[in-house]
Amino acid sequence: MYSSWRLLNLSPNNQNSTSHYNAGTWGIVQGQLRPLLAPRVYTLPMVRSIGKTMVQGKNYGPQITVKRISTRGRKCKPIFVQIARQVVKLNASDLRLPSRAWKVKLVGEGADDAGGVFDDTITEMCQELETGIVDLLIPSPNATAEVGYNRDRFLFNPSACLDEHLMQFKFLGILMGVAIRTKKPLDLHLAPMVWKQLCCIPLILEDLEEVDLLYVQTLNSILHIEDSGITEENFHEMIPLDSFVGQSADGKMVPIIPGGNSIPLTFSNRKEYVERAIEYRLHEMDRQVAAVREGMSWIVPVPLLSLLTAKQLEQMVCGMPEISVEVLKKVVRYREVDEQHQLVQWFWHTLEEFSNEERVLFMRFVSGRSRLPANTADISQRFQIMKVDRPYDSLPTSQTCFFQLRLPPYSSQVIMAERLRYAINNCRSIDMDNYMLSRNVDNAEGSDTDY
Repeated sequence: MYSSWRLLNLSPNNQNSTSHYNAGTWGIVQGQLRPLLAPRVYTLPMVRSIGKTMVQGKNYGPQITVKRISTRGRKCKPIFVQIARQVVKLNASDLRLPSRAWKVKLVGEGADDAGGVFDDTITEMCQELETGIVDLLIPSPNATAEVGYNRDRFLFNPSACLDEHLMQFKFLGILMGVAIRTKKPLDLHLAPMVWKQLCCIPLILEDLEEVDLLYVQTLNSILHIEDSGITEENFHEMIPLDSFVGQSADGKMVPIIPGGNSIPLTFSNRKEYVERAIEYRLHEMDRQVAAVREGMSWIVPVPLLSLLTAKQLEQMVCGMPEISVEVLKKVVRYREVDEQHQLVQWFWHTLEEFSNEERVLFMRFVSGRSRLPANTADISQRFQIMKVDRPYDSLPTSQTCFFQLRLPPYSSQVIMAERLRYAINNCRSIDMDNYMLSRNVDNAEGSDTDY
């Protein structure tokens, strides 16, 4: 396979599966054979393609302006929306960089982006997506009903279909491509069926059941309603639906086929109704998925996604949700201190005692990010622990651009843990003593409506 994958038609539109000669290719396109592929078959082609299309000689891409501080009573637009509108107007070829696809200028804030601001705004955009500030994602129906699997996962919003929405979905795809190219994961929790669609594996009924258990049970009860003693005479007394409408992922009642509002649902056509309802739900996010894949194609070769399983793609984009202390120990570098120093020993003990939620906050504090890549070798920047000459039991500080934690001396591990917890929970803004604050504000006068 590694020698011959270039000969295969990996297009999801390849529907010609009649010949036994292309049964293997069909198995890969449909997804059944992808788990059997050796890692180098699906990773090395991507790595080499990314390497050959990398922008050389630049540390960062075009400058993007972001305004987070409201002025003159005007509320700022979400960071995701601000950056999306600027990035989609750029040339795709200018964004294929190894680290920062663009450089962020924060208006009215004393921060200079050497990487930390870029990472921090990426994390903020992920939070905007999952908290509903930007309406591209919705919680899974299982989350709303509190049943079944994937209650902590999100789907693309099928109602977000305006041109502005599709532009934003395209930018989400760009973000995913940047995460793959730079090996800096996104903190997103998308349902497995979303990842399956992004790597072009056709969905089946079980995929729908994993995100909307109650709806699938409802459809099954309609299909086999005769088992409950329901006949054609009392069908409408038991079924509240009277036409070909069904429930969308966002809870809205919608026609499941064109003109479905005027097509009566009867005892005799209930099987067709169920088939149409399932077909609708398995394809209701197609436009959003296509927009995301278009954005991904700006940054990475999307045909190669047809070699990946849904889980492999999720790990490429989102890394690992658990922050491993052992991984951090493998990539650490000490400055002004060594690993035998009591300060260092206390630090590692403290981090091991943290919950994963606290370790995520710690990662945000020292790097601007909240995820680590799935592969330790993909961590391009060493984690630095630096001892600084400051008063005993002071708050720790960090430099997110350099993945650096600065520790003052402490009188005990308990106090260190308390100071560290305070810092990661309360000190999230990136600032450098406001040395450029006045200049940024002056430059931004009169431009509030741009953000």
